Amino acid sequence: MPQDPMDFEWSYWIEWGRERILWLLAGHLLVSQVSRLLVEKYKPWCLMVYGMAACWLLLGVKGFAVILLHAAISFAVAQFQLSLLTWLCSLILLSTLRIPAVEETKRKWYDTENEYYLLLFTVSVRCLFCTSFSLEYCWHAPTQKSSHSFPWMLAYVFYYPTFHNGPLVNFDEFSKQMRRQEAFSVKTNLSILIVGIIRIFFWWCLAELMIHLMYIHALYSSALPLESASYWALGGLALAQVLFFYVKYLVLYGVPALLLRMDGLQPPALPCCVSLMHSFTNMWRSFDVGLHRFLVRYIYVPMGGSQSSLLGTLLSTALTFAFVSYWHGGQSYLWYWGALNWLGVIVENGTKRILSISLIQDLI
Repeated sequence: MPQDPMDFEWSYWIEWGRERILWLLAGHLLVSQVSRLLVEKYKPWCLMVYGMAACWLLLGVKGFAVILLHAAISFAVAQFQLSLLTWLCSLILLSTLRIPAVEETKRKWYDTENEYYLLLFTVSVRCLFCTSFSLEYCWHAPTQKSSHSFPWMLAYVFYYPTFHNGPLVNFDEFSKQMRRQEAFSVKTNLSILIVGIIRIFFWWCLAELMIHLMYIHALYSSALPLESASYWALGGLALAQVLFFYVKYLVLYGVPALLLRMDGLQPPALPCCVSLMHSFTNMWRSFDVGLHRFLVRYIYVPMGGSQSSLLGTLLSTALTFAFVSYWHGGQSYLWYWGALNWLGVIVENGTKRILSISLIQDLI
């Protein structure tokens, strides 16, 4: 039975996974386990060299040079230890991905559009990693300088399991866990690997079953069936789409999360089932946990967050969603999506504040 071809993200990553990425991830696993067994002290540098080699192999020398240049510029700007300057640098680097002349130049480096998109997706994710390192560098004490060096930045930026699509791990968490040396057990790691592969295979089968039988995205791509459907049918289609999105990211984040555990690191929690979600706030906290931690640590809290005035909280939340919309591409529909999510979170938190008033609670 033919599959629904309209979900670009699933088709794209599955195709790349089958061709090269899964093999490169297997290579990372081999290098990681051998280095943990023989040279635990040098594990970060072994994984850094492997990640750089994998990047060179997959994206070519020019793609590798672009990512290295982004890292070098971010590190140079971080030397001023000014958070605002670091953010300005990050936004400028991110904006270069949307300059038509630059896009055309990068397209000419590759034979296919898929290869160009791989560079685009990779660089956009690396921008977040560079931002995380640079801000931590701005905030670190002089005694911590050795753990915030340029080699550590490269080890973080070129860490291969999270290289192309995430999940996002903040630098402070990555460096602490990577420097920590633990007892290595082949038996324990093997059991983690086997159980993890079984779970990911089950999720992959479920996603493939949904995309071969349900044709959710094909229905959404045509106005005619949507116009003739009842409200109940439209609600069912919407639920089916978000459920597929959830299962898809169990696979896309499940593979790197398994490798993180095999490396002795603690990955962000996998997405929580959307059927269990009943609030905007919990959805943002529990679906992409790594992105949520990034947004809270580097945007929401520094801008005042919930500890500031009502206006400050509104501004902090608005800037957070504005960045999310811009990072995802900045198209008009993404700004509408970000604004609606911001409105949902504000209404929800405002309602909670009103209901927490003792007079209201007494009335209830």
